Amino acid sequence: MVVRQREEMDDPALTTGAAARLLGVATSTVQLWLGAGTLPSWATPGGHRRVRRSAVLQLLAQRSAGRSHGAGRTDHAPALGAEFFPLAMPPYPVPSSEAARLRAVGALRLVDTPPEHVFDRLTGLAAQVTDCPIALITLLTARRQWFKSRRGMDLPETPRAWAFCSHAILQEMPLTVEDATVDPRFARNPLVTGVSHVRFYAGVALVDAGGHRLGTLCVLDREPRRLRQRELGALIELAGIASEEFRRRA
Repeated sequence: MVVRQREEMDDPALTTGAAARLLGVATSTVQLWLGAGTLPSWATPGGHRRVRRSAVLQLLAQRSAGRSHGAGRTDHAPALGAEFFPLAMPPYPVPSSEAARLRAVGALRLVDTPPEHVFDRLTGLAAQVTDCPIALITLLTARRQWFKSRRGMDLPETPRAWAFCSHAILQEMPLTVEDATVDPRFARNPLVTGVSHVRFYAGVALVDAGGHRLGTLCVLDREPRRLRQRELGALIELAGIASEEFRRRA
C-alpha cells in the first residue's frame, strides 16, 4: 500500500482536461488520442478516463522532438524526424512512392507551423463554395494527418490511420465519399463513429513539383451529401492554388 501511494505521488493520474493543458491541445484531441491508444488510459468506476502523467510527458517529449528536429539548420537538406520515414507495417494504404513522398513533406517544413492567411483563405473559400461546415488543408506524415489550415474542425491533427486523405492521395482524381457509414473503408473510423460525426468527404490531392501528393484540400459534412459539378470544379481550382503555394515555397 505504501509503495502504491508513493507511485501515485510520483506519477499521478490526470484527467483528460489536465492532460490537454499539459500537452497544449484541446480536450477533444486528448479524447481522440485515448480512443486511438496513442495515450494509454483506464476508466474510473464512474466512467471517467484517466492517464498517467508519465505517459503524457512522454508524448509531449515525442511531439517536441518532432517539431525541433533539424532546427537551426540553414542548408537545403534538413534532418527529418522519424515521422517522415515510412512505417514498416502502416495501418493505412500508402502509394508506391511513400518514402519519397514523406521526404518531400518533411522538406517542405510546414508541419507544425502556425496558421497562415494564404491557406486559411483557401479553406474559407472551399467551405463557402461547397456549403460544407468543415474545410481542411492537410499534410500526411507517417504518423499524423496534420492540418495546416482548418475551418470548422477543433482538432489540430489526427492519427494518420484515421485520415480519409490517405485514400485520396492514392489517385489523381478527387475522392468523394457520399456517406461514410456505408463505406467499408470508413464506417468504423473514429471520425465517423465519434464526436466529429463525419458523413461526407471530398478531397483533392495537393501535388508538389516532383509529383508527390503531400496532402489534400478537403471538405467534410456531418450529413450524407454529394457535390454539384461546379462545386467540385471550384474545389479542384482551390487545390491547384494551394499546390502552387507549396511549390513556390519548395
